[in-house]
Amino acid sequence: LADCPKSRREARRESRRDAILQVASDSFLKCGYADTTMSEIAATLGGSKGTLWNYFPSKELLFNAVLDRLTRDFRAQLTVILNTRGDVETTLRRFCEEFLRKVTAPESIALYRLVISEANRFPEVGRVFYDRGPQATRQQLADYLSVAMEGGMLRKADCLRAAGQLIGLCLGGSHQRLLVGAIDRVERGQLDEDIDRAMEIFMRGYAP
Repeated sequence: LADCPKSRREARRESRRDAILQVASDSFLKCGYADTTMSEIAATLGGSKGTLWNYFPSKELLFNAVLDRLTRDFRAQLTVILNTRGDVETTLRRFCEEFLRKVTAPESIALYRLVISEANRFPEVGRVFYDRGPQATRQQLADYLSVAMEGGMLRKADCLRAAGQLIGLCLGGSHQRLLVGAIDRVERGQLDEDIDRAMEIFMRGYAP
């Protein structure tokens, strides 16, 4: 029955899968995509390579699962933020705050750098990252903007393009400097400045 508790076997399998994803995540972020091997992940876990392949038949599928794990909670958080009937400017500011907090975190910067360094040799890395990260976030924001535009709270326009513009405005400050190593950490005040600038420009263009 659907309401029955998980069997011990299912619980062990989920626990094992989570352990695999944690080890794989650490390896990808530390060593890169090319230098991470299924054999090394299996050795770190203390099991056989065959067992690992039973969960993930390829490194690409494993990387996909790692990205899904890294972005799942953030996508859920954005859903809560954007599922509101409150003031549009307040909602968009909350989106910008949470978005910038997420993308400027050390783990996110490491992931961005990994993708940039590996995408030329392994296009699947860039494709999977884009689908799970930037594209998914842009679509979530676009869906919210579409409702706001239909309700007259924002000027009607291409909602997907508008979402990309707001995200681009957010990324043009502290995130960009972190990504290239111009700064090694970001202060709260710097993020506030980034958000103020992004919101001012965006609302100037899309306020009804």
